[in-house]
Amino acid sequence: MYNPKSSKAEEFIDNQEVLASVDYGEKNKNNIELVDKIIQKARLGKGLTHREAAVLLACDIEEKNKEIFELAKKIKEDYYGNRIVLFAPLYLSNYCVNGCVYCPYHAKNTHIPRKKMTQEEIREEVIALQDMGHKRLAIETGEDPVNNPIEYVLESLKTIYSIHHKNGAIRRANVNIAATTVENYRKLKEAGIGTYILFQETYDKERYEKLHPTGPKHNYAYHTEAMDRAMTGGIDDVGLGVLFGLSTYKYEFSALLMHAEHLEAVFGVGPHTISVPRIRRADDIDPSAFENGIDDDMFAKIVACIRISVPYTGMIISTRESKKCRERVLELGVSQISGASKTSVGGYAHPEDESEEDTAQFDVEDRRTLDEVIRWLMELGYVPSFCTACYREGRVGDRFMEICKDQQIHNFCHPNAIMTLKEYLEDYASEETKKIGEALIQKELQTLSNKKVECIVEENLEKIEKGERDFRF
Repeated sequence: MYNPKSSKAEEFIDNQEVLASVDYGEKNKNNIELVDKIIQKARLGKGLTHREAAVLLACDIEEKNKEIFELAKKIKEDYYGNRIVLFAPLYLSNYCVNGCVYCPYHAKNTHIPRKKMTQEEIREEVIALQDMGHKRLAIETGEDPVNNPIEYVLESLKTIYSIHHKNGAIRRANVNIAATTVENYRKLKEAGIGTYILFQETYDKERYEKLHPTGPKHNYAYHTEAMDRAMTGGIDDVGLGVLFGLSTYKYEFSALLMHAEHLEAVFGVGPHTISVPRIRRADDIDPSAFENGIDDDMFAKIVACIRISVPYTGMIISTRESKKCRERVLELGVSQISGASKTSVGGYAHPEDESEEDTAQFDVEDRRTLDEVIRWLMELGYVPSFCTACYREGRVGDRFMEICKDQQIHNFCHPNAIMTLKEYLEDYASEETKKIGEALIQKELQTLSNKKVECIVEENLEKIEKGERDFRF
């Protein structure tokens, strides 16, 4: 039976409730009175239930869909403004014992080179990332208890945080590793991680078990209950995600929102982020073999409906998607993007080594440099942000959510975004990017509502020009 407060995966992601929600959406997709009622509720900016959201996702009334997209844009602006946070993934190892049929790291793939970076190689990668301008990383490894034990991840985090090259520093390392124990989550917390990220891949249990035929990841319940263990272990912020294309998008959408509702019901705080990757071509993976792929229009609709349903949650889109696709969903809800990503092990320090691509987890669609991405964002009117202040000031978990739900994060995040952008412009930007950025900063200073804050930011901008770094509210 469905119970959002249950600790059991098959009760808080109850299959019958998911199916009933999808069916409810289908039956009411042309019910204008109900659609209007749900849209009116969504305008309050407090979110929707998974059943209400299912109706909006299924709705095929053109006029109402326009309202949904416009509302998503407004909610995005109200909660997150025009800031876009930048990060990069860092793959430590592609050793894996699982049999996931959609991932080239699966254990039966004998021709993909296996690699695990040494601490010195990690150091080289981090310096390369710092020299681009990155301040925030997402750490990735395959699941292999022998090659990638928790001790290796902890040692790597210590290395990453210890490196300060020129003016560079990694100020926040999020971690995307396999489901583990409460004890190990406590160790990650003590190591100073930011968000713990784990993609469900698919919430459809029957489909999940077929897609994960062998290895520890085959255990649906253990994987799905990982966020409960992480938060029990003291991790304040967790990130959800599904791999769209593995099962039907309507099933995944409803289940994803149910998972968010479960975390809110049990821990009083929902997911810090939601990621929306789509299956992509990789070494021995052909995405056309998966019959549940979604086109760009439906992808945009999903992003918009997630933003309306969980307005407080950050949304992430990676370089899996093209420039065109990323540009479209930025205004609909996405608040974080990766830039200049490498999904291979050791791909940043030696980009000229083409063999590094042999260890890539998936093909990257957006291959622009970080400087090109930064310039593109600014030309679109966004403020690229390298801010990590909330994490380091203790504004995490329920403390962050309280501020976010009150639509007050502008008071911290906007001035911090301006100052971290200034750091990037001074240390890493091309002349053209710097010129655009300086003009944008002057424009954004005028939008700060607090005169005292504006004065402090202006003083700090002058100090940044003189070589000082890391100012934050």
